[in-house]
Amino acid sequence: MFINGFHKAFESRIRLGIMSVLAVNDALDFNALKELLSVTDGNLASHLKALEKEEFIKMEKSFIGRKTNTKYTITPAGKSAFAMHLTALEKLIQSQK
Repeated sequence: MFINGFHKAFESRIRLGIMSVLAVNDALDFNALKELLSVTDGNLASHLKALEKEEFIKMEKSFIGRKTNTKYTITPAGKSAFAMHLTALEKLIQSQK
């Protein structure tokens, strides 16, 4: 899973984007994530499922009126793994100076 601090789950720019925006927001719904990341429904859904499988994010469904609203939040495990990934990136950048 980890190679020199990098986590394979964050290799995709979309997954990296999902984790980045969830790290600084309490929760975001599917449409907000889709708009922020400029991806299709199917593409976003597959990346969200991959992060859910790793237990880095969690999903919560609710209803607003008659419409389903799906919100995503980062889990403590996700915060930790993402912080380790960012630290590894920073170390790599610093080693190149």
